[in-house]
This record gives sequence, structure tokens and C-alpha cells, in this order.
Amino acid sequence: MAKILFRLNGVPDDEAHDVRELLIENAIDFYETSAGNWGVSIAAIWLTDDSQYEKARALVDAYQQDRSVRMREAYEHAKRNGKNRNFLGSVRDNPVSFAVHLALAALVLYLSAKLVLDLAA
Repeated sequence: MAKILFRLNGVPDDEAHDVRELLIENAIDFYETSAGNWGVSIAAIWLTDDSQYEKARALVDAYQQDRSVRMREAYEHAKRNGKNRNFLGSVRDNPVSFAVHLALAALVLYLSAKLVLDLAA
């Protein structure tokens, strides 16, 4: 019977690719399901053989531990060099886009308040 090894919801493409490669390199049989057209199905990597679950789980756990360390180091490196993205940096990079989105949000709030106040009067 098939067993879920790794859910793919919200997983970056490079991480999913690495997990697939890890399973292929270790001769672990698997198949993958997508979330479907409406996103209601389970997007996951499934094992076809339950007896390989413990080995596969250990490999994925070790990979994720290593990836976590690498991602933290990359974040800290970017932070030290001032290259990490934050809100002000995003605004500075795209001021026109920020102004347009802010204006649209203000318009939606104004129209919503106006509708409520007109209905109350």
C-alpha cells in the first residue's frame, strides 16, 4: 500500500527536485501526485513500497536538516552583506508599484466605507 513520504504544498521547486533526486539515487520507488486543477488534492511524494519508508524518511530528514542549516547560513550571509529583502527595500526597488497598490487599497477602503455609510443614511 502506498504511503505519503513528503507533502509538496508550499515547498520550493528546488527542494522538491532535491528530494526526488535523493530518492532516485537511493533506488527508492515513488510516485508523485499534484494538487489538481482546483488545488484540492494532496500534492505529495508517495512511496510504492512501505518497507522502504524508514530508509526514505531517514534520508529526507537528514536532507531537510542539512538544507535548514544551509538556508540559515545563506540568510545570515545576506543579512551581514545587507542584501536581504525587507519591506523598505521592496518599496525602494519598486516605488511606482507600491504607490499604485497603496492607492488601490485606499480606494477599496473608501468605497467600502462610503457604501456602508450610504446604506446607514
